[in-house]
Amino acid sequence: MAYTESKMLELGIKAPSFTLNDILTGEPIHFPNAQSHVASLIIFMCNHCPYVIHVLAELDRLTKEYAGKGVRIIGINSNDVSKYPADSPENMAKLALEYQFIFPYCYDESQEVARSFDAACTPEFYVFDQNSMLQYRGRMDESRPGNQIPVTGSDLRDALDCVIDQTPVSKVQYPSGGCNIKWRVRE
Repeated sequence: MAYTESKMLELGIKAPSFTLNDILTGEPIHFPNAQSHVASLIIFMCNHCPYVIHVLAELDRLTKEYAGKGVRIIGINSNDVSKYPADSPENMAKLALEYQFIFPYCYDESQEVARSFDAACTPEFYVFDQNSMLQYRGRMDESRPGNQIPVTGSDLRDALDCVIDQTPVSKVQYPSGGCNIKWRVRE
């Protein structure tokens, strides 16, 4: 595991488009889509990363709370499962069922979605407004495994609240940190 921080994609850009399948239902998930949402939260995550595991309980609470406020949520795993089988679609489905994810958890087998977001680590969070413009990217909060700071989701909650209320999100944003995305060797 190599600790990696997010690259902090430029704020105000239009969301990259993608279509991935939900690992539980097989249904295609299109982003952005024609449905109206007050905000969209894209989460790059995986099953085995200790940084993701560290925030899973709060992530579960946060996603259930904000889905009820009209936020669209999509989880994406872009890791190379041939080298990290714990992140396989089968194991993704087990995790989604264990936590009863209310959002689609999608496998980015080609890794093209992660590249289009310039994603670097897990977990990594992106918040888009109702016009699919990037308003926040970075960390959930300052808690990390072993630093004794409680997991609250404060940074991510603040950003989501601002987007929902249509007020400016603070430009002071901190990178997420965690395991690097496990890239496949390109031939």
